[in-house]
Amino acid sequence: MDLLRELNDPQKKAVLHKDGPLLVVAGAGAGKTKVITHRIAYLIQEGVRPEQILAVTFTNKAANEMKERITQLLRLNLDSKTAEVQPRLPAIGTFHSTCNRILRQNGHAINLPNNFSILDKEDSLKIIKNCLKEMAINPKQFQPSKIQNIISREKSNLVKLEEYTEKADQNFFPQTVATIWQGYESKLTEHKAVDFDDLIAKTVFLFQDRPDILKKYQKKWQYILIDEYQDTNRAQYMLSILLAKEHKNICAVGDEDQSIYRFRGADFGNILRFEKDWPNVKTVMLEQNYRSTQKILEAANAVIGQNKMRKPKNLFSQLEQGEKLTLFDALNEKEEAEFVAITSKNLISGGLKPFEIAVFYRANFQSRVLEESFLEQEVPYQIIGTRFFERKEVKDIISYLKVALNPNDLLSLKRIINEPPRGLGKTTLENHFSDKKITADKKIKMKQFFDFLNTIKKVAHEETLPKTLNFIIKKSGYYTYLNNGSEEGMMRLDNLKELLGLSLKYEKFEPPVGAEKFLEDTALMTEQDYDTNKNADEKKGKVRLMTVHAAKGLEFPCAFITGLEEGLFPFSRFGGPEENEEERRLFYVALTRAKQKLFLSFSCSRSFFGSRQINKPSRFINEIPPELFGEDFLNSGRELPTTNYLDM
Repeated sequence: MDLLRELNDPQKKAVLHKDGPLLVVAGAGAGKTKVITHRIAYLIQEGVRPEQILAVTFTNKAANEMKERITQLLRLNLDSKTAEVQPRLPAIGTFHSTCNRILRQNGHAINLPNNFSILDKEDSLKIIKNCLKEMAINPKQFQPSKIQNIISREKSNLVKLEEYTEKADQNFFPQTVATIWQGYESKLTEHKAVDFDDLIAKTVFLFQDRPDILKKYQKKWQYILIDEYQDTNRAQYMLSILLAKEHKNICAVGDEDQSIYRFRGADFGNILRFEKDWPNVKTVMLEQNYRSTQKILEAANAVIGQNKMRKPKNLFSQLEQGEKLTLFDALNEKEEAEFVAITSKNLISGGLKPFEIAVFYRANFQSRVLEESFLEQEVPYQIIGTRFFERKEVKDIISYLKVALNPNDLLSLKRIINEPPRGLGKTTLENHFSDKKITADKKIKMKQFFDFLNTIKKVAHEETLPKTLNFIIKKSGYYTYLNNGSEEGMMRLDNLKELLGLSLKYEKFEPPVGAEKFLEDTALMTEQDYDTNKNADEKKGKVRLMTVHAAKGLEFPCAFITGLEEGLFPFSRFGGPEENEEERRLFYVALTRAKQKLFLSFSCSRSFFGSRQINKPSRFINEIPPELFGEDFLNSGRELPTTNYLDM
C-alpha cells in the first residue's frame, strides 16, 4: 500500500521524517490525525516494532479513533491470506491512561498499591469537604471547590505538598490550604486512592526518583508522538521530556491557535518553545483545511491574526468559496433564541439533517432560553455535556464493583452503605470500623452487606463484566427499588440498562480483567468522551447545543455562534492580553467547526443574574472583514449598523 498517496506535500514531509524531533503545526481541519496515523504506519513499515511506539492524546475518543485508523492502515499492508489477522498496535492512549498503566506496574516504588482507586472530581471534592468539617474550617471562607482547584493547579505544576507548605510561610490563606491539603493526602492514602492530577504528577516524580524505572520506559518507547501538544500542562510537558530525552524521537502535533484550556493549566507556550527544547528539530506547517469553505476560513484567519502570541499561518481550502456568513442582531436573548430555533427548523425543512446543525454558546446559562425556543418550535435538540457516568444510579452500581475489588475504597463504601435503603448509615459504618457498639439488628445487616460485597468479588473473578453488573443491579435490590412505577424510576432504570449495554464491549476480557479495565476507563473519562451514552440513531434526530469548549474536535455542516457580546464572548471586559487572546482562540475554534453555513448572533440586551443590561457587540465581529457577511443581513427589520461596533 502506498501510504503517501492521499497526502499533500507538507503531510508527506511529516510522515517521512523518521528519526529526530519533529514539530507538526496543524491548523484546524488540516488532517493532523491522518498525519499521526500514517506516520505510525510508516514507522512500522520501516521496521520499527509497534511496541517501541507510544502515541498520546487527551481523550479516549481520539485514542480510539487513532487505533481504528492505524488498524485499517496496517491491515492494508497484509496479504490477502492474513487480512483478517489483528495487527499488533503500538501503545495508544491518553496521558492519564498511560500514566495509570505505569503506576499500576511500578507504584510500589513510591508506596502506591497496584489496586489503587482513581477519584473523579466529585469524589475528590467530597474528601476536601470532609477535611474542612473535621478541621472545623469555615467552608464559606475556604470554599471547597476553590481549595480543590488550588491543589489541582499545584499538582499539575509539579509542586509537592512540602514545597507548597514551605512557601506558605506565615501567610494565613496558603497556610490553611496546606493544612487542608495535608488532610486530603492522608485520606487519599487511607482510601488507597489517587486523584486525576496524581496520575501524571506521581509518574513524573517516580521517573525523577527512580532513573532505573525511567530507563526501562525510554528503552520500551523509542518513538513518541503527542497529539494536541498545545494543551499540555507542566506535568505533561515534563513527562514528555523525560520519556523522549534518550532517543529524541519525539513528534509533537498541535496548534497554538486552538489552545483553549488555560483555566485547566494548559500552557500553549510548550508548543511555541518546542524548537528551543529540541535542537535540530524539523518543523512542518499544515495549512490546507479539508473541512470548511474558503469564506469561513477567511473569517477565521482575520480574527486569529489579531493575536500576537502565535506562529503565523494562513488556512486555505481547495473546496468551494461557499456562502457568506450571516449576522443577526437581536433585541434580547429571547429574540436571538427564536432566530436560532426558527432558522434551524427552516434548514431542516430544506433538507439538512438535525444532527448536522450545532449551536454554540460561551456559558452554560445561555442554554436555557435556547431550549425554550427549540421546544416552542418543536425542533428536537440534545444538550451535549451530560455526564453519563456521574449520574447517581450509574455511579452507585459502579461503586459496588469498586468496593468489591478494592475494600479500602472507603469513599465508595460510604456511598453505597444505604443505597438502596437498608437501614444502615454512615454513622453505623464509622462505628463498625471503630469497634464502637452497634445494635444486634444493625450488626446482622452489616454482616449481610459485607457478605454481599464478597459475593460480588467472587462473581467478578468468575463471570464477565455484563453478568457481574447485572448481578449487582438485581441482588443489591437496586432494580426493585427503582422499579416502582414512577417516571423517574423508569428513567433511572433506562440508564442502568444503558450501562449494561456499554459493558458488552468488555465481555471479551477474561474475568476479572474486564471489570478492572472497565473501572479504569470510566475513571479516566474526559468531558469529550461523555457523549457516548446515546445511540447513533437517537443522535441523528437532534440538533446539538453545547459550549464552545465542548465543541473542540467536532465539525458540523452548519453552526450558530450565539451571545457575541462584550463581557460574554469575550467573557470578561477586564481581561488582560493573555485572557483576551485565549478568548479569541476560543472564537477561532468555534468558527472552524463550521463546514458550510455559519450564523453569528448577538443580543442588544441580556439578563445577567436577575438584572437586564445593555451590551456592546463583541469585538470579534468587528475583526471579520465586512465583505464576508451576506447582504441579506438578518436583524429583525432594523438597519445594519454602519459604525464601528466598539464605538457604539
